[in-house]
Amino acid sequence: MPDILALPRPVVIGHRGASGYRPEHSAAAYELAFEQGADFVEPDLVVTRDGVLVLRHENEISGTTDVAEHPEFAARRATKCVDGVTQQGWFTEDFTWAELQTLRARERLPALRPFSATFDGEFPLMQLADLFALVDRVSDARRRPLGIVAELKHAAYFADRGFAVDELFSSAVAEAGWSRAGAEGRLVVESFEPTVLARLRAGQRVGQQAGLQGLRLVQLVEDSGAPADLVAELGSDAPLYSSYLTPAGLRGLADAGIDGVSVPKALLLDAAGVEFVGNAHAAGLEVFTWTLRPENEFLAEGFRSAGGPAELGDWQAEWAAIIASGVDGVFADHVDSAVGARAALGARAALGARLSVGGVA
Repeated sequence: MPDILALPRPVVIGHRGASGYRPEHSAAAYELAFEQGADFVEPDLVVTRDGVLVLRHENEISGTTDVAEHPEFAARRATKCVDGVTQQGWFTEDFTWAELQTLRARERLPALRPFSATFDGEFPLMQLADLFALVDRVSDARRRPLGIVAELKHAAYFADRGFAVDELFSSAVAEAGWSRAGAEGRLVVESFEPTVLARLRAGQRVGQQAGLQGLRLVQLVEDSGAPADLVAELGSDAPLYSSYLTPAGLRGLADAGIDGVSVPKALLLDAAGVEFVGNAHAAGLEVFTWTLRPENEFLAEGFRSAGGPAELGDWQAEWAAIIASGVDGVFADHVDSAVGARAALGARAALGARLSVGGVA
């Protein structure tokens, strides 16, 4: 089986699976992502009351499950402050995994993706162990190395409630056999919170967490604000996300044992993006970007078409600009389109090289 570290660049990561076509974080979404050519898939991980890592974008689940239709859980509706944001709804930490298994996934963006919404109610929720088993099965069937980019959500929030997300993650990795020889390069962990990444790196270095050998760590960066864990600890003295994006900030991440940085795609759409990727590579960091989506709602203004938010814009041009920045990995809801965009740009580059050698260019 070929080395996953030698995959074509950028690697294509199915964002919560092929979430442009199936409800996110469902087995069907992940299977379709690999069928469409994804190299990795991305689960978001939150915690249940009994300490199970479950695949949901947020711990508030009313928008992605049918929990509101379950009268037995009506009394669980609550108001909570998560990372400084007050929310109402149903939260994973108030349910056991057995209870969550009675729910079914729903499309998060039904107005934009009505086809995906036709699958509402068909798919149960997944825990991390389920995804490890799915990726192993598909890897074996396709005789191709496939991986996971796992995002740890709200780690400081869960730590305040007695859950060490890094330890839960490490245990799940070890139990799935993903710490064994031969699994190198298949697992990446990302988070907006540097504290949990530092805990993972520390556990890896001293060998306290058995599931972490060969793990790569990626710092997620928002386009504004500061990491919630550092705001909780330092208040107004917390460093801004923007401080990570300077040459000095990138070197600081590398010195702290971080392997990559993941940035909003808007940062990579012009010459400044090419310079940023070059600076990150010079610091020894990989660069990932989120999220490639073809609908007008998500495209940069210059790439939108006539029509409403759900209409497809000139996503080909936007994605080509992003890929041309030299980025190492892209998150995409529509995996097939991202794989096609990568192939198209590679074909143009190969043609240009041949013409240059032939003395035409």
